[in-house]
Amino acid sequence: MAHQPVLLQETIDYILGDPNGLYIDCTLGGGGHLQELMVRLGEKARVIAIDKDINILRQTSQQLADDRIRFVHADFRDLKQVLNQDESGNVDGIIIDLGVSSFQLDTPERGFSFHSDADLDMRMDTSQKLKAWDIINTYSEAELANIIFKYGEERYGRKISRAIVQERDKKNIDTTLELAEIIKNAVPAKYRREKHPARKTFQAVRIAVNDELGAIERVLPQALEVLKSGGKVGIITFHSLEDRIVKRFFNEKSRNCVCPPQLPVCTCGGQRAEIKLIKRKPVMPNEDECLINRRARSAKLRIAQKI
Repeated sequence: MAHQPVLLQETIDYILGDPNGLYIDCTLGGGGHLQELMVRLGEKARVIAIDKDINILRQTSQQLADDRIRFVHADFRDLKQVLNQDESGNVDGIIIDLGVSSFQLDTPERGFSFHSDADLDMRMDTSQKLKAWDIINTYSEAELANIIFKYGEERYGRKISRAIVQERDKKNIDTTLELAEIIKNAVPAKYRREKHPARKTFQAVRIAVNDELGAIERVLPQALEVLKSGGKVGIITFHSLEDRIVKRFFNEKSRNCVCPPQLPVCTCGGQRAEIKLIKRKPVMPNEDECLINRRARSAKLRIAQKI
């Protein structure tokens, strides 16, 4: 599938401020958002494009080579370390498009898909040691059940984890299709007919391999810190676990006091709001975009502006 950026125009419309300012694309991927951003920026603009997947970074940087862009191989959880001293605190806009890249999903050998046979990998950064294989073949049944339930919200997590352990006692589980078949056989027949039964478990293992939720929690306060006053951050999420973290952070940082309403006096030290929400509710893709790009159906864009 060709790369199709989600909520493209909406994201750029909300993020764009000074056409000659400094911008960060924390999740470069195929460069869809970056390409549109560059069209609308002036000659003096600067953009930092980050991706933890060196293969995607190399490919996209060749396609979108531009003197205004600095391409960086890094994890966005280390955002502050990527910036130079004169850049921190002077950023006009930040884009963070969460979730797995289309290139990763559609490259079978990366091991993200339950539709293709490949080694159990699922690493976004191929230089890291932990792979999906390690989780599936070495974690305890209880640890597997917790990952599958917590990150996949899979109601049959215990059955699936038990089946995984039983199968690996016979031999290692090495490939994606092996794992998908084990999951399929572990759940009720009716559940298999609803959607692919491996979908939630694969999501859960992928999130655990890449510590995706931990990365979001780390980048949010950094994004707020490096923005200039009036700068904006736009975050696209693809499932409730991601969106919950972003929504909670935005709500907390947009309030002047975070004390429970039942308290008679303020005990939080008189916190002052650091951001304002540009939209109270997330921006969602329209029907036309969802028809063109099925991966857009679950997307939500939340926008905040630093005060």
